[in-house]
Amino acid sequence: MTKNIMIVGVGGQGSLLASKLLGHLLLKEGLDVKVSEVHGMSQRGGSVVTYVRFGEKVYSPIIDRGQADFIVSFEKLEAARYVEYLKPEGRIVVNTQEIDPMPVITGAAQYPADLVEKMEKLGIAVDAMDCLALAQQAGSSKAVNIVLMGRLSRYFDIPVEKWEKAIEECVPARFLELNKKAFALGREYAA
Repeated sequence: MTKNIMIVGVGGQGSLLASKLLGHLLLKEGLDVKVSEVHGMSQRGGSVVTYVRFGEKVYSPIIDRGQADFIVSFEKLEAARYVEYLKPEGRIVVNTQEIDPMPVITGAAQYPADLVEKMEKLGIAVDAMDCLALAQQAGSSKAVNIVLMGRLSRYFDIPVEKWEKAIEECVPARFLELNKKAFALGREYAA
């Protein structure tokens, strides 16, 4: 059976490394994997979406509305923006950080309040945590992506050692210890 993961965020947050890591790990598990990156205005802080689909045989990299098993979101508003893609029994793993989109920056709109609570009231399983604080604890605010991968790993029957091996194979050596620490902090965080 094919599983679907959407990684959503804002340009420059590391969603492409997260999808590369996930794709690499799943290929090593002997699964057919399709990864598709949909860039919005990623250079200008716009929305970036990556689809990761895996299973015995995957024919298309695209995830339609109501098909995502997981939405991994680098930011709360992005999670809310793509919630319609989630399966009824799906789960959102979200960084509670707020990154103001252009309408908020220009004063044309306000950042929506209580987004996590609103999603939970819709009956959505939301795993929310401050990934930025955990990334900084690991040693770099740029490690939010790996904190999120650590959290996502809790929902897979893949041993943690295999996730760590994928990190070793996808991350430059000089950032390895920092990323392993970020992964562990995300995985072990007690909500």
